[in-house]
Order: sequence, then C-alpha cells, then structure tokens
Amino acid sequence: MEGGCTCGNIRYRLRGQPMVVHACHCTWCQRETGSVHALNALYEFDRVEHLGAEPEIVDTPSASGKGQRIARCPVCRVAVWSNYPGSGPAVRFVRVGTMDDPTQCPPPDAHIFTSTKQPWVTFPPGAKVYAEFYSDAGEVWSDEARARHRAVREKIKK
Repeated sequence: MEGGCTCGNIRYRLRGQPMVVHACHCTWCQRETGSVHALNALYEFDRVEHLGAEPEIVDTPSASGKGQRIARCPVCRVAVWSNYPGSGPAVRFVRVGTMDDPTQCPPPDAHIFTSTKQPWVTFPPGAKVYAEFYSDAGEVWSDEARARHRAVREKIKK
C-alpha cells in the first residue's frame, strides 16, 4: 500500500498489513481530523518507507497530557501519521485517509474513546467498542501483532 499528503510532497509505502487499526472517537481526534473519528493503522516505523520528502514533525498536546508527535507535510500541512508516548518512535499511527486506496486497509479492530463519540455514530454488530482505551491488548491485538510490537520496541532500544 502507498499513500501520501494532498500535494504529493510526502509519499510513503507500507510493507505488509498493520498490527492493529484503531478508530478513535475522542474529542481531540474529532478536532484534529474535522470528522467523527481518526482512523489509524499502526505500523512499525521500519515498515513505513519514505518515497518523497521528509515530513515536518509537530509536537502537539493531547488529552492524556503526554502529547503526540504529528508528521505533517510542510507544504500542504496534511497529517500522515503520529507517534504517541506509549510506543514512542517505534510505531507510526498512519492516517488511513492518506492511503492511495484506503479500502486496502482492514476495518477497525477497536473503536476507542467512544464515551465522547458523536451521538448518531453507530457500530457494526460484533465491533469491539471501548468507552475509553482498552485495558488488555490481548482483547484487540493478535498474538502476531503483539510479537511484532515487542520486536520493534526492542529494535528501538538497541
């Protein structure tokens, strides 16, 4: 899968499938996206290959108080991914809407922070829905995804 910003300055290629896909319904994501939720596909940093210019990294506040680092195109300002303190630089939360063909991305594994979702948003039957964030990754992440996450965090430590 490939993607990028609106103006084409930032281009990337994703290797493989994401570890997990989150639909975040928090009010911060609603504000940042101008939509009802952010849809993020989580990839290891080394599975996101830069094909174009380097993004500008913008430190922004978050509801947790820990902030996030948003990778934006310095020309058109579109956000292409974020890094959050929990995973640091190891994991990129790629904005699914920046993919050339977002239909190639699997549907969300979890809908998070739904306590602040828009009241008219409904979820498909069987969806994993959490009022805040899930407490056990094993509820959402596959064994393979958890192993990939552990491996990339170890790689960053070295």
